[in-house]
Amino acid sequence: MTGSGPRLGVLLLVAVLLQTVVVTITVLHFTTALNSMKETFARSSVSCLTGSDLRSVSAVRGDPCWQVTQQLHLLIQKSLSQRYQREISSAVRDEVSRVLPSLVMDDKASPRPKVAAHVTGSFVPKVERDGGVSPGRRVQGQKISWWEGKKGLAFLQDVQLVDGELVVPQPGLYYVYAQTYFRHTHSLEEDGEDGEEVQDRGKPLLQYVYKKVSSYPVPILLMKTSRTSCWSRGSQFSLHSAHQGGLFPLGTGDRLFVTVTNASAVDMDEKSSFFGAFLIS
Repeated sequence: MTGSGPRLGVLLLVAVLLQTVVVTITVLHFTTALNSMKETFARSSVSCLTGSDLRSVSAVRGDPCWQVTQQLHLLIQKSLSQRYQREISSAVRDEVSRVLPSLVMDDKASPRPKVAAHVTGSFVPKVERDGGVSPGRRVQGQKISWWEGKKGLAFLQDVQLVDGELVVPQPGLYYVYAQTYFRHTHSLEEDGEDGEEVQDRGKPLLQYVYKKVSSYPVPILLMKTSRTSCWSRGSQFSLHSAHQGGLFPLGTGDRLFVTVTNASAVDMDEKSSFFGAFLIS
């Protein structure tokens, strides 16, 4: 009994080693067989594509060549479909942009300004706007204070309209523009007096754009333009427009306003008289 113990341990160790060797040989055999099958399938798949005519492949679902050709056909169709969709979309977009450019405006290519304002003429009673508003002795003309900022074509985007003045919200380079439309009506009394008629006919119509800053007590003139009111003797009224625009560096809290020499003659139609500014950079 004493000598049988070591013999039993040796037999168990030999059995374990034999089992390990058998498992290792089995795994190596299956791995080799699997690699061989993969190589065979790959060679057969490639051989399906090396033929001169892919249409000659038999339409048998179990055939490896049929599976390869089907996958290839699907890949080609998907690639061509995506390519044609891009080309058609590009062609349609180009044509639409040619006819209606506003419908396909690219925001990245031409971003809209974040700070902008466009105020237009407002038809307030003539009694309220006759003579305009005098902004001070050192400012030429009469300030137009009856701008419309919300209705019709007008809008305010991060800009305030206070007493006819646009308040700049942040510093930067701004494009400022203004247009006023003058309508002068001739009465019968003016037609009868040659001296006064000649004087009115040569009267200039001036438009000014000012800015007010907190660090300077007097408004600063940015732009001015003029038109000479000249019309024929038999006309009942005359129409003149004055337009100007330019780039100016502005600071936070700066105010912009428009003055004219004769505010009572301004025709406050929203498409004729307007004033605005927008941030460039």
